[in-house]
Amino acid sequence: MSAPDNHTGTDTVTTAEATSDAVLPQTGGAGDPALPDADAASADAVVEPIDLDLEDEDEDDEDQDDAEQGESLLVREGDVAGDYLERLLDILDVDGDIDLDVEGDRASVAVVGGQLKTLIGPDGATLEALQELTRLAVAQSTGVRSRLMLDIGGFRAKRRADLTSLAAAAAERVAQSGQPERLAAMNPFERKVVHDVIAAAAGVHSESEGEEPNRRVVVLPDQ
Repeated sequence: MSAPDNHTGTDTVTTAEATSDAVLPQTGGAGDPALPDADAASADAVVEPIDLDLEDEDEDDEDQDDAEQGESLLVREGDVAGDYLERLLDILDVDGDIDLDVEGDRASVAVVGGQLKTLIGPDGATLEALQELTRLAVAQSTGVRSRLMLDIGGFRAKRRADLTSLAAAAAERVAQSGQPERLAAMNPFERKVVHDVIAAAAGVHSESEGEEPNRRVVVLPDQ
């Protein structure tokens, strides 16, 4: 029987130290491993610059796509409204042509020609009701709440011109007197016209007060 090798543990330690020195060479006095210098040409060390121009182009493309989709929806709203109103005119046996347009962020539909006073009603009350019915028909078809604007026989166009003059005169009076002025009760379309005129006038601003159908515009002086 051979005698046990008493040098096995020592040889193992010696071998491990030799291997360690081969993998991580020791420095002169500190004993810390001398790590290799960074390779400046290494692909891992290269950071690609961000092309901001390409990002801006992507954002511009997205904005353009959103704008085109929005305009396409408004055109579709006008088409649906036009079909609905044509059927309504046939049922009522009223002659009239339908003009479709897009004004800003809403579809615009106008019924022109013929005897249309019965579709307008006193102070545009029937027109307002028909506009709401048309919006409902459009929303049912598109699945999106509609802000479509309906005009019949040029009633809204004339009313817009009258309100523009009225609001401009009120703005001038309030700017000179410094006293607020309350206008007559108006529907949402009419108040919007007045607010737009006041917003463009110097020295005044406007607010709405009250509840429908007695909601009105108040013209106030700037502080």
